[in-house]
Amino acid sequence: MVYRCDTEEQSSSFSDWSVSSGEIKSGNNKGKPNKPSRLHQNSAVLLTAVDPGMPEKDRRILGVYMVKDNFIGKLCEDGNIPAHSHYRLQLTDEESKQMPFWKYYVNEKSPQKTTWNTGKYRYFDNSWMAQILRDIVSLKSDTEEQELAQQFLDHFSKMNQIVEQELKEPNGALLRA
Repeated sequence: MVYRCDTEEQSSSFSDWSVSSGEIKSGNNKGKPNKPSRLHQNSAVLLTAVDPGMPEKDRRILGVYMVKDNFIGKLCEDGNIPAHSHYRLQLTDEESKQMPFWKYYVNEKSPQKTTWNTGKYRYFDNSWMAQILRDIVSLKSDTEEQELAQQFLDHFSKMNQIVEQELKEPNGALLRA
């Protein structure tokens, strides 16, 4: 899942290591929390933001976490998506600037467009998440942080049956424009 953080959520998502899936906007269940039904313990949550006044194409990656062990989205009643106690990474501002979200993500219906019209989150391909984690590993200069990022990538790949050596290069909307 990729999550769209507003300004306030940019700090709270890292202090709480949790995000909210938001509320249902209409119908019989209006006001009730959205159930992140496609999330399971093999899922990761990618935190992204675009600075105020900047175009959507400048959306960047802030960090990422695996969901808590035993998390099952369709059983989630409160809409909160808690982080795993070990597999979580926060990027520095400098690192974040080097990780444009649209380098990895593409809407197959409009492959050249970098638009996010509505909603707090989107589901996306596990191979894209693995590409992002691989790039975070190479981005980290601190040995300890790089090791943690590599452990995260290894764990995510194992949980999702991804072979790191077979990962393709990113081919998101920014690279297709």
